[in-house]
Amino acid sequence: MNMPTLVLLAFAGWTLLILFGTVGVYRWSRILTGRATVSEWQANKPQGSDGYQRAIAAHRNCIENLPVYTALVVATAVFQVESTTLNVLSLVLLGARMAQSLVHIGFEQTEKVATWRFAFFFTQIVTMIWMGIEIVRSLP
Repeated sequence: MNMPTLVLLAFAGWTLLILFGTVGVYRWSRILTGRATVSEWQANKPQGSDGYQRAIAAHRNCIENLPVYTALVVATAVFQVESTTLNVLSLVLLGARMAQSLVHIGFEQTEKVATWRFAFFFTQIVTMIWMGIEIVRSLP
């Protein structure tokens, strides 16, 4: 298994960890202590604390970017592309993804925090574009 594929698995795992470790803990702690019911949670309605809202947004960010990265990994598999550059870019992407999530969840969203969060997001976008270019360049 190559590095981009391992990073894809880690990315998927991170996405699930964000869901279950933040959103799930918040919801189920309220349900199990009688402070909320299962039917109260609605996807189309803002609910919960500020931290809960940030966790929802961090999970949504993961979900939005996971398919794009998956397409790149599928392309590396289909075209049998392997390179040190792609390996490094994959790790950079995962690090930036995790950092963006942690900054989003862990801090109130001041201008400074939002700037850091955007920097990590921008790093991911540039990394995926660079990976796409590397894949295309490797084609015969």
